[in-house]
Amino acid sequence: MRTNIATQKVHFTPIDKTVEVPHGSLITDAANLAGIDINVPCGGQGRCGRCAVVVQSGNVRRRSTMRLSAADIAAGYALACQTVVEGDLEVFVPPQEEITRHLTTEKTAAKVSVPFDYDWRTHQSIVKYFLEIEPPTIADNTDDLSRVQRELARSGVCESPEHAHNLQIALPVLRTLARTLRDAEWRVTVVIDRAGAHPRLVDVLPGDQSLTLYGAAVDIGTTTVTVYLVDLFSGEVVETAADYNGQIKRGEDVISRIVFASKGAGLVELQSLVAGTINKLVERCARRRNIEPSDIFKMTLVGNSTMIHILLGLPPEQIRLTPYITTINHPPSVLANELNLNICPQAPVDCLPGVASYMGGDITAGVLSSGTNDTDAVTLFLDIGTNGEMVLGTREWLVSCACSAGPAFEGAGVQHGMRATTGAIEEVWINHATYEPTVRVIGGGTQRARGVCGSGLISLIAEMFITGVTDKAGNINLTLPTPRVRQGEHGGEYVIAWASESDTGKDIVITKPDIDNLLRAKAAIYAGYVVLAQSVGMTMADVEQMLIGGSFGQYLNIEKAVEIGLLPDLDWERFKFLGNTAARGAYMALLRRDAREAVADIAKKMTYVELAADNQFNDQFMAALFLPHTDMTQFPSVVRVLAGENAEG
Repeated sequence: MRTNIATQKVHFTPIDKTVEVPHGSLITDAANLAGIDINVPCGGQGRCGRCAVVVQSGNVRRRSTMRLSAADIAAGYALACQTVVEGDLEVFVPPQEEITRHLTTEKTAAKVSVPFDYDWRTHQSIVKYFLEIEPPTIADNTDDLSRVQRELARSGVCESPEHAHNLQIALPVLRTLARTLRDAEWRVTVVIDRAGAHPRLVDVLPGDQSLTLYGAAVDIGTTTVTVYLVDLFSGEVVETAADYNGQIKRGEDVISRIVFASKGAGLVELQSLVAGTINKLVERCARRRNIEPSDIFKMTLVGNSTMIHILLGLPPEQIRLTPYITTINHPPSVLANELNLNICPQAPVDCLPGVASYMGGDITAGVLSSGTNDTDAVTLFLDIGTNGEMVLGTREWLVSCACSAGPAFEGAGVQHGMRATTGAIEEVWINHATYEPTVRVIGGGTQRARGVCGSGLISLIAEMFITGVTDKAGNINLTLPTPRVRQGEHGGEYVIAWASESDTGKDIVITKPDIDNLLRAKAAIYAGYVVLAQSVGMTMADVEQMLIGGSFGQYLNIEKAVEIGLLPDLDWERFKFLGNTAARGAYMALLRRDAREAVADIAKKMTYVELAADNQFNDQFMAALFLPHTDMTQFPSVVRVLAGENAEG
């Protein structure tokens, strides 16, 4: 029996688009149907408040009003991801946040040097050779593919005649073979993949195109995607590009994206967004190099387990559910056209292996490039991002763990937090006598502040603690003789920039709930590596070097990070900042087959400690929920700084 489903009209302004949706749909569903992009950084869970729209007329039902005040609701504001359409609506969509800053990753990646001796003939799995093939005659009616195989065997291109005769070829390449051979008058360049048991014909190109050969190394970060365009003959990184992961508007952390992927066509959309980001960056690199994206014949990819699952179109739901199991940790090589990547369609795409749900190929690649797996010194490798992943060990052993730091260090979950884009406060100094702040804003010059990014938040909280604006628990001292501290809607707050100084025309503040979010994030990371050390009978004092990877690590101020208890209180010379270790590891695996094998060995060798099942983690986490820690003996340098401040006071 057919039933009629009531529909409602939703008109969006100022875009001036109207769509019809089933009664009971969400406003975000209507917006998607209208082709209107409303950001949902929390993955549609109603936590972030950034999808707020104004319902100007019509009936709706608000499932959640988190982050909306009574005045907001009275003015018609509603969370698009949590608001049900129950009548014809008129909806105003405010301007969505845009990312305008070019990432410094593009500049730093250009400094990458070839990491080892490299000979493409020996080390590279993708090779190119120019062949001059005898055309067929009545006397020699050998088929076209056999002619290619015969010439490969005759010229010694393949490792043996048997390899040449076992040459594999995909149907799309076979379909164009006859025309290419004849149009090129039997003078062609073949591209061969030697990675498998049998060589594979990737492409057949007209004429002699054997003098260039390109590959790409890609790091799919939760926040940032980085691409290195590599000359596979010289081994050099010739172009770099980086941009924010297009998935951000559907979730700022991996959990939000897993939630979004589980809804309807969410997984398909997320896969399309990340593939689109990679394609945009590949095209940017290719254009600068004056080549076509189809001239790229190999791609090596790294990312956390969730990012790789989404790229491959694998449902990631089980990653966040006990007992936290991935579909696969060692993905097989796939073809570019299977993932909608706009390089050579038959190019191999190799996703480097991970270890567990929260220990992906970005970390195994980082271990390789940092040398953690090849040293006698007890080394702690740390990658801070939306997750805090860490590996402790030497060349003999490796243990690892991961903890959810959430997106706090990227500005999310903080009232005036923002990504490291133009207008973000990236460093703060507070005068201990007047409590007046001095800030540095991304963009410099006359650029006014719009909010605070991760490095700015770490700097700010450290300064607030050292100068007595907050106590160890992060409580703001409202008795200080300054208008910068005041009682706000959510408790105590400190004004970083007055409305007259900001780009938004509103006071930029940090609140007690903001501080609590950051304390939870830093406590999770600190507890993670303390428990990791304890799991092998060590303490942080036994760590001989601490290697910090990831883009965020490049902007981390050691002193401030120690003062809030994010980093352990070690001698500063033990810390080394390595930049994007994941991208560099992908680059190394792209160049050399033995480096690729080394990453696989790292993944097999590494023992993963599941913190959710470790009782010590909760104890350490609770102890670290203070500035810098409940046990001040672990932070003697901070004790000295506080003593100096008190003496000056």
